[in-house]
Amino acid sequence: MATIDLTADSFSQAVSDNSILFVDFWAAWCGPCRAFAPVYTSASAAHAEIAFGKVDTENEQSLAGAAGISSIPTLMAFRDQILVFSQPGALSGPQLEEVISAVTSLDMDEVRSTIKARSAATPGA
Repeated sequence: MATIDLTADSFSQAVSDNSILFVDFWAAWCGPCRAFAPVYTSASAAHAEIAFGKVDTENEQSLAGAAGISSIPTLMAFRDQILVFSQPGALSGPQLEEVISAVTSLDMDEVRSTIKARSAATPGA
């Protein structure tokens, strides 16, 4: 599957519509972003069952700001509309495959239980 260009208008819908969504926050002037791009594209081709999106932080500054992006590239992964991974820095192919494997094998009932327990333990949450 090809990567999807995400915008402020399409981001929430992409998170909602896909059980797993990886998002690469990048910019054309960023050397590490350009180095990571073929790794990311290759992973999207190898994992057609997973959605892969890209956010051009130059064109989507408000979206990047809302996502708390302070360094690029930043990779995020959403599973069942929950942010389960966020890390700045370019990954190698094997590193990205490890992240994909970890995200796909998550026990989401356990993730939701952990989130619920943390919310209960945090006053005002």
